[in-house]
Amino acid sequence: MADLHKLEADVVIVGGGMAGVCAAVAAARHGAHTVLVQDRPVLGGNSSSEIGVGVSGADRSGARPHAREAGILEELRLEAAVRNPQSTFSMWSLLLWEWVMREPDLQLLLNTACTGVQMASASRIAAITASRESTEDRFVITAPIFMDCSGDGRLGYEAGADFRMGREGPEEHNEPHAEGPDNKTMGSSITWRARDMGVPVPFTPPPWAKEFLSDEDLPYRAHNSLSDLYTGPWWLAYGGELDTIKDAEKIRDELLAIMFGVWDHIKNRGDHGAANWALTWWNFIPGKRESRRLLGEHILTEQDVLEAPLFADRVAHGGWSIDSHPPGGIYASEPPSYNLVPDDIYSIPLRCLYSRNIENLFMAGRCASCTHVAMASTRVMGTAAVMGQAAGTAAAMCIERNCMPADVASVHIRELQQRLLKDDHYIPDLAADDPADHARQAEITASSEAPGCAARNVVSGVTRQRDGRTHQWASDPSQLMPQWLQLTWPEPVSIGEIHLTCDTGFQRPLTLTDVEEFRSQMVWGRPQPETIRDYDVEVREAGGWRPVVRERGNYQRKRRYNINIGPTDSLRVHIYSTNGDASARIYEVRVY
Repeated sequence: MADLHKLEADVVIVGGGMAGVCAAVAAARHGAHTVLVQDRPVLGGNSSSEIGVGVSGADRSGARPHAREAGILEELRLEAAVRNPQSTFSMWSLLLWEWVMREPDLQLLLNTACTGVQMASASRIAAITASRESTEDRFVITAPIFMDCSGDGRLGYEAGADFRMGREGPEEHNEPHAEGPDNKTMGSSITWRARDMGVPVPFTPPPWAKEFLSDEDLPYRAHNSLSDLYTGPWWLAYGGELDTIKDAEKIRDELLAIMFGVWDHIKNRGDHGAANWALTWWNFIPGKRESRRLLGEHILTEQDVLEAPLFADRVAHGGWSIDSHPPGGIYASEPPSYNLVPDDIYSIPLRCLYSRNIENLFMAGRCASCTHVAMASTRVMGTAAVMGQAAGTAAAMCIERNCMPADVASVHIRELQQRLLKDDHYIPDLAADDPADHARQAEITASSEAPGCAARNVVSGVTRQRDGRTHQWASDPSQLMPQWLQLTWPEPVSIGEIHLTCDTGFQRPLTLTDVEEFRSQMVWGRPQPETIRDYDVEVREAGGWRPVVRERGNYQRKRRYNINIGPTDSLRVHIYSTNGDASARIYEVRVY
């Protein structure tokens, strides 16, 4: 008989993909005792070592400079760039696990599936039930706040949350590109890895593989690039005309037959340059694009993505194209996707991240409140991650304020937004405005300045290049290190915290990939060159300047230092070296 464990938490999060990881870390960092329930042995969802898809986001793989996600996801990307030069998804999953495990207020339950809920009322969850078959354990986990980051919306579904699965009709939300109403979705995909063995390698397909005898059997589906050989074409999709949840086993079997059929076509049906290539890996768990979408107080639409209104309760951003795949997948006679590219990034309101009928339920990731068309953009994992961080921070605020998600959106939204900005989480065209930040009252000077990069920029409230402004201080590249940035107050201040936000090269993409075509666009295997590496933070006392922080070998963007300094009239960041750039660069300094 399985053992039953009763756990109590402040916040329970179901789903350990990028939304769930960032949500859990954010909630725990803000003091909420958090339990993260993940039904797989690794974290990362589609980006995990089980599936192996890179985290794309608002920068559209570098096509939209300075749009990259910041916050917790940026921490992870920077860590991976340094510690994972080999670009393996196994190392990525390890880093995600490490980030979760090091939070003292975060308990991780791997291999544990949410199986049901216990309701306090028709509109409020009291507990979830969960099962971990690997250890023959059952769990009942109670909490005041819950979050669904499962992708499939399993927690919300069990609780009776309003949801939608399939495509809306054009008239439902006035969406020109809506193709329903129906129950069809985007299909799931399998990828592979292959290697050039240096000598001819024959391939005989299994008898159950599909046959694609000529290129005409794969209309609109190019498959002659090196990346197609190495990782498999992204259009290996199927299942959108079935139920991507209930028919998942059937979809996987068909995808395996499709995958081996396409490899047979590439190897044996014409000259595709694959004579020496052999398969080395493929995922048995398909990467899922779409299933249930839980409905919130706002449903993000095609217009919200393309016209980019600035919602008053905006808490995250996206920028990926509306990248919609036909439900028929590889069997569709139409092109394998259409793309509607927003002119700019767009904002995501908090009202999309909590249920409209279950009052203590947040959601983030691809089960957030969107139409099918809008979700074709928000589904990418970079956007899921920032939705997760926003919702996780809001969940912790619910515990702190003893309130529900809707209260945060209506009463505490400015506090939430400023808290997110303080954590280096980006919100479109919303500047930091924290009256507790002593840096805002300081006179700011520097050893030198590059054109357009004045010292005062470090208190502009924006931490990336935007609308033609750099929003950073950078030293004159013609002047050698060391360089310094100084804050001076008219009256001495006491200091308990110092925050620095560094430049980590947002003009370039930065995401895990083992395809050289994309790796060549990035700085990978080492720190980003723009980032300040060796520096001291000093305060002025009667005897001169005294270091209170000595940092060596930095490669992260957001640095927070807890110190206890009596009254001082001046603080200086003294930079001795960067990771390669000729200028010392800082986006923001905060002092508390």
